[in-house]
Amino acid sequence: MNSQFIYELCSSGLLMRREETSPTFRQLEAQGVSYIERPGPGPAVFFLHGIGSSAHSFERLFEHLPATLRLIAWNAPGYLASASLDIGAPKASDYAETLLGLLDDIGLAQVHLVGHSLGTLIASAFAERARDRIASLTLAASAQGYGIEDGAPLLPKVAKRLEDLDAFGPEKFAETRAQGLVFEPNRNASVVARVQAEMSRINPAGYAQAVHMLASGDLAASVARVTQEPGFIIGAEDQVTPFDQTRAAADRWAEAHGTAPRIVTIPDAGHAVYVQAPGPFAAALLELAPALSSAPPTHSEGDTHDR
Repeated sequence: MNSQFIYELCSSGLLMRREETSPTFRQLEAQGVSYIERPGPGPAVFFLHGIGSSAHSFERLFEHLPATLRLIAWNAPGYLASASLDIGAPKASDYAETLLGLLDDIGLAQVHLVGHSLGTLIASAFAERARDRIASLTLAASAQGYGIEDGAPLLPKVAKRLEDLDAFGPEKFAETRAQGLVFEPNRNASVVARVQAEMSRINPAGYAQAVHMLASGDLAASVARVTQEPGFIIGAEDQVTPFDQTRAAADRWAEAHGTAPRIVTIPDAGHAVYVQAPGPFAAALLELAPALSSAPPTHSEGDTHDR
C-alpha cells in the first residue's frame, strides 16, 4: 500500500502530519521524474503543479474525478524526488521537453493536460512543442510570467522570493506565504495547512530554477502560438494571479485564432483553487474537457464566461 499524508493544525497551532495507507495512488519514477498515478482505464489526465507545491497537492482533487480516468501528477524537475534540470536558468520550454520525455517513457501518446499557476507556463510551452500530444488543455490560476530577457537581472519582487527562502528556510518560508494562497484563511485552517505542508517540502535549488523560469515566462505570447483551444479556471478570490492575468492570456488566444476560449470562475476560492475547492474544480475541468465525462456538470459548480 502507498502512503497518503493528511495535514492538520493541532490546538497549539503547529502543523501536524499523519500518515494513512491508501491503495489509490502509486508513486512512480521515470526519466528522473517522480510522479503519482491513480490508475484508470479511461483517458489520461496529466497535472502540473505550481511553484510552491508538488504532485501530492492534487490527491484530494483526484477523489472528485471519475474513477475511469487515469490521473497522473508530476513533481516538476527539482521538486521532491525529481532531478533538477542541468540548466541554471531554465525556460518553460526546458520543462516541457522533460515532460515530453516522461510521456514517451511511460507510453502516453496523448494526454489531457492541466497546469496550475507556474504549471500553466509549462503546459502552454508543451502545447507549442507537441501539439499532437494534447487532447485538451486547461490552464488554472494562470501565471503570466515577467518576460525578462536572457541575462537580465531578476525584478526585485521576483528576487525577493529567493532571498526570503534563503533567509527563512523552507518551513518558515511556507508559513509566511501559505495563507495568501487561500481565500479567508482564518476560516479555512485545514486548507492552509495542506498548502503550507506541500510548500515546506520545496527544494531550494529546484525552486530557484522555477523562479528563473517564471521570470522569463510570457504566457500570453505562448498561448497565442498554441493551436489547441485552451480552457481557463480561476478562483474568484485569487490574489496571487488575479483574473486579469487569465483574461490577458484568453484575449491573446482569441486575437490569434478568432474565437474566445472559455473561462470558469470558482467562487470562494483563492489561488490554491483545486486544494480549496476540489469538487467545483473537478466539475469545471469536466465541463471544459467534456471528453473526460459522459455527463458534464452544469454551471452550478462555477460561473462560466463564454466571451
